[in-house]
Amino acid sequence: MNIKINRETLLKPLSSVSSIVERRHTLPILSNLLLEANNEKMVLTATDLEMQISLAINTAIGGEISTTISAKKLLDICRALPDDTEINMATSDSRVTVKAGKSKFNLQTLPAVDYPVMTKAVGTDTVSINIGQSTLKRLFKQVEFAMAQQDIRYYLNGLLFEINGNRLNIVGTDGHRLSFTSTELSSSYNKQEIIIPRKTVVELIKLLDDSDDEVTVELSSTQVNFSFGDIKLITKVIDGKFPDYTRVIPVGHQNHFTVDRLTILLAMQRASILSNEKYRGIRMVLANGNLRLISTNSEQEEAEEELEVNYPGESLDIGFNVTYLIDVLNNLSTSEVVFSFADANSSCLITVPNDENYKYVVMPMRI
Repeated sequence: MNIKINRETLLKPLSSVSSIVERRHTLPILSNLLLEANNEKMVLTATDLEMQISLAINTAIGGEISTTISAKKLLDICRALPDDTEINMATSDSRVTVKAGKSKFNLQTLPAVDYPVMTKAVGTDTVSINIGQSTLKRLFKQVEFAMAQQDIRYYLNGLLFEINGNRLNIVGTDGHRLSFTSTELSSSYNKQEIIIPRKTVVELIKLLDDSDDEVTVELSSTQVNFSFGDIKLITKVIDGKFPDYTRVIPVGHQNHFTVDRLTILLAMQRASILSNEKYRGIRMVLANGNLRLISTNSEQEEAEEELEVNYPGESLDIGFNVTYLIDVLNNLSTSEVVFSFADANSSCLITVPNDENYKYVVMPMRI
């Protein structure tokens, strides 16, 4: 069994699927990729048992192959070969020989039949939606930074993906801040909500294009399937109950100001230089037409930034973790943002002018 393929044709798909492969796994076969090819196309599959990516390469291969091979070694070989090389792969017994020009590599393989392929869940409760790749990528990027990382409350280590009527709502929270984004769907659906694991979200952001080509998303109670272009991604979902985000997003914060996003971002980055390294606290002191950002640290050092803002409301002095504010300002692309407050003990709501679909909430901290 042998095949021929151009280095460029193989390299990008190979790096796309290899990124989920676990280096140190108790099952040796999980360090491998499943490689299946017939004359017209090759399919590369990688899994970590929680998620699986399959990528089809549609090109004449001139042969057939079905084996599993070390993802890292094959990727390293491909990267190290000169551009435009033709790669020949031949299998015999438990080996694969990779030849390119005057280079030759003999690699160990494991049988394709032993590869733990994840299959699509078959059930009646599946909901299927279509959405543009660039839209889904933008929605994920607007909320993924608010997800928890290795929180003991495991249901926070992922994003809520909720279909409700003709809306798709995506929410991320780590308990200190919450990011909510929403978009309209072309049809109306039964309510369905699942929690997509953090690792899956990170991979999808890498794999999705900035194009209007559609993604088909199929949700069931135990897994989600994403199909777009030549890629199929299957992921298990996090079993748990996501917090009720509607109770966290405040309604009726009456003190607002609109500000240039980059201006306040740069001011916060400067003020944060002297904030306490552990707590990252910053005080937002609001008075008529004026905002001061003040940070101090344990060495009694202090930074202060002053901005003119169109703020007619009551004077306020509230502390926040400055990292949470910088995160959202970095991840939005609008020129202006709106900050809303109720009083000195309430959360801060950050929104985008004339856009009801995005909301970001940060809980205050005592400074």
